Parts: sequence; C-alpha cells; structure tokens
Amino acid sequence: MEASTSTKNISSPKLRKNDYTDLSHQQLIAMYKKMLLIRRFEERCSQEYGKGKISGFCHLYIGQEAVAVGTISALNNKDFIYASYRDHGQALARGMDPKLIMAELFGKHSGITKGVGGSMHLIDSEINFMGGYGIVGAHIPLAAGAAFSAKYLGTDNIAICYFGDAAINQGIFFETLNMAQLWKLPVIFIIENNKYGMGTSIERSFAGNELYRTGKYLDMNRGSFDGMNIIEAYKTMKDAVNIARTNSMPTLLEAITYRFKGHSMSDPATYRAKEEVELAKVNDPIIIFGNQLIEDKIISESEIENFESEIKNKVIECVEFAEKSDQPPLDYLYQNVYKN
Repeated sequence: MEASTSTKNISSPKLRKNDYTDLSHQQLIAMYKKMLLIRRFEERCSQEYGKGKISGFCHLYIGQEAVAVGTISALNNKDFIYASYRDHGQALARGMDPKLIMAELFGKHSGITKGVGGSMHLIDSEINFMGGYGIVGAHIPLAAGAAFSAKYLGTDNIAICYFGDAAINQGIFFETLNMAQLWKLPVIFIIENNKYGMGTSIERSFAGNELYRTGKYLDMNRGSFDGMNIIEAYKTMKDAVNIARTNSMPTLLEAITYRFKGHSMSDPATYRAKEEVELAKVNDPIIIFGNQLIEDKIISESEIENFESEIKNKVIECVEFAEKSDQPPLDYLYQNVYKN
C-alpha cells in the first residue's frame, strides 16, 4: 500500500497548525533548533573549507535539513541509521557531538573517528549511527543486514537507510529491496531526491518521475513526502516506523527536497540556473517552520534570535575545539590496519 501522507508538492510554504499531531511544544522547538544547528554548522564548514582547515571531500546538507530532523525524530535511540556521504545532517540530527564532528572534519585525533574517517565516514556506534558511506549505494544492503539481525535476534529495532536519487540506478538498490521484501525485514529506505546526481538532473538519469514507485513492482509499502516540510517528514516516517516495528515489513520513501549548494565543496553548480536555486529557497524549511511556530505562538521572534545566538556560539566552540586538538600521532597510521 502507498503511504497515505505522500505528496509531491513543494510549492506551498505554509504548514497548518493541526499538522503538529502528537508533538509537544518542547519537541517542536527541539526540532527547529536541530535544523538550525545543521544549517549553521554546515555554513561554518563551508567557511573553514575555504580557509583550508577542512580538506578532502565535503558534501554539505544545506537545504535538506527537514528530511534528517523530521524522520529521525520519529525513531527511538536503538534504531540503526545508515547514511550516504552527505552525512553531517543525519549525524547531527541523531545527536552526535558536533565538536567531535568538526574535529573529524579538521582531521584531528579528537574527532569521532580519530581524524582518519573525514566528512564522508562519520560513525558512532554508541548512538547506533552506523556510518556515512562514500561508495554510492553500497550501504543499502548493510541496512538490510542490520534489519535482518534485529529480526533474527527478536528485538523491535529497525534500520533506516538514507541515499540520494542517483543511488537508485545502482543494481544493489533493486537487489536489496527485493531481498528486504522477500524476507520481511524491518527497514526503511529513504531516497533523498534533491533533483541532481552530482551534476546530472534526475530527468536525464531516470526514466520516470516518481522514484518511490520502484517499490510497486515488489508490492512494497511506499510513499513520498515534501522534504522541505519537517512535519510531513515526521508524520510519513512515523507511519513507516509503525509498519516496520509492528509488522516487520520494509518501506520505500522518497523525500522531495533540494540542496542549495553544489554537490560538494568543489562543485560550482554551474549546471543549475541561478533562478532555479533562488526559487527553491522560497521553500527554505527552516524559515518556513520558524515562521509557523511564531504564528502559532509556540515561540517568539526574540526566542528565534536567542536560538541563533546560542547555536552560533556552539558552532564557534566546535571550531575552537577542533583547532586546539592534536593531529593523529604518526604511529596511528599502523593501527586498525590488517596485515598478514
């Protein structure tokens, strides 16, 4: 069956007050602050990359914040999360320490993977954030494996896997979906359709316009949602979580979203018209959600300003922590390396 909350429309920037469902004011505020943290963290990453403090590959999550925060807010802390190389957003939404992430991006030994993983390989098993993965689509079967393990061991844990629209053209995507449906695994696959696979638009790489319908031919639960609307992301994910946890069945979801920056820090994104990007920013998920919370008297404009100041200071502290941290010692090159 298809998710009842599916929608393809990202043109309406207004949330309705009654969309908040079971979320308390405290939860709504926490969700807003997480989105704001991701945005300000990523903006500072861009600055530090420009200074040469961050090197290597770095893929920013700016514009897609509502997907990570909305969906992860519907999980419990034992559920397994797998992400692609654009993983900062999911890591922060899950609750990974931003100081340790920034130190990792700086290549410092105090980083979450001791400075050797970098931007694309954030991982923290203590919060069941099972990693970002640099090979397109390669983590999709890993999430199915975690779901298989949870089912085999008789737990009610589920697995969630985030990947971009370009990953659905990998053979492992279809193979894993088939296996998950055959074995009735408690896993949720989330396509973050930001319209571009690197510099190639989805229209040029996929013969269809509703990616989630690829699950139809496997008779899989499926649906799409407005990835610029955090409440819709939460509600759709909550339905999928219930299906996975109660019925031990997989779901394929498509988040219709948009990245405001290039594919990576080395991408000037000249394949997109400036007008296209500016039009997409009308649906900025943080501005929309913040304005709605103000309108519904859940927070005030002064509280928004306080949150900005608080998060700005937190990000500054992250950078200071990273700058003061030590480089990995030379002998660490020989640790965690397999040899005969």
